[in-house]
Amino acid sequence: MHYMNKIDKKIKDYFKILEPNFPKWLNKYINTKEMLHQKYISMTCGTIYSKLFESTFFYSTLDHSVAVALIVWHFTHDKKQTLAGLFHDIATPTFKHCIDFLNGDYQNQESTEDLTTSIIENSNEIMNLLEKDNIKIEEISNYHLYPIADNDTPKLSADRLEYSLSNALFTYELVNIEKIKEIYDDIEIQTNEENEIELGFKTKKITRDFVRITSKLSIIYREDRTRYSMQLLADIIKHLIEENIIQVKQLYMLKERDIINIIQNSKYNEIFNIWKNAKKVKVSNIKPKNVYSVKINTKVRFINPLYKGNRIYNCCNIAKRMIDKNLSYKMDNYIYLDFKFD
Repeated sequence: MHYMNKIDKKIKDYFKILEPNFPKWLNKYINTKEMLHQKYISMTCGTIYSKLFESTFFYSTLDHSVAVALIVWHFTHDKKQTLAGLFHDIATPTFKHCIDFLNGDYQNQESTEDLTTSIIENSNEIMNLLEKDNIKIEEISNYHLYPIADNDTPKLSADRLEYSLSNALFTYELVNIEKIKEIYDDIEIQTNEENEIELGFKTKKITRDFVRITSKLSIIYREDRTRYSMQLLADIIKHLIEENIIQVKQLYMLKERDIINIIQNSKYNEIFNIWKNAKKVKVSNIKPKNVYSVKINTKVRFINPLYKGNRIYNCCNIAKRMIDKNLSYKMDNYIYLDFKFD
């Protein structure tokens, strides 16, 4: 399968904004077995399958990975950095960060990243391509090496920029394609307060618009319905593993639809369908009795981008208020639906 021939026109138009001249050399890496598997994993961590969420557009981890690679290529034209961006999610399992919840890593959500090198080095296809291009695995298996590809919160990197733009455009429909282009075209490489290169903005208003969008997204990523959904899916999968209905390795081999079919053919089908058809979660400041409930704090994903080399938080009171309001969001309640989890 040739990935670029199969993608939705909306995604193709979005890619053209990120990099008008698609680097054709990248196709051979995109079309490897290991990368193409990511086509069947949603960026929404499984939440797209419930009516709790308004999102209906399936934007895959592969779409995200290609877009990250295009952003890195656009700003660096460096093959190694671009491939590091492409491969950064190659170890993503079914339901994405739900498996971090399964592993108890709901704060950092990085528990599966250690498999990146292993997956690449066990792919004859990818290793042969790297050898032909005279690229060593250690140069592309850790995108944390390259600050344009990845850096620490709340800085702006290609990864953080991409999932912000695509979630705003496709998943939650907060902006249109014209706004995406306006935001993207305002970005350049700048130097931050630590004397490192970082993506930053040239225009204060556009920086502020980006903060407004990402502050809304930041709350969506950790609001009640999201935390509940991710922990519920994690717990269902945990039980299926404990009961030997599925194996951990299958989370890296099967499509999300395959895992859903397994769930729906298990004793957890009724629970899954209650969640699938629910339109609102319930909350309580005390632990509800006789129902499955969730009370956890999760990773806070937020961005305080550069504007002309300075953090927008420090030079714009409006942006400061938006970020402060975002960071003040509480995760103290018990969240539940009316069912037991036996």
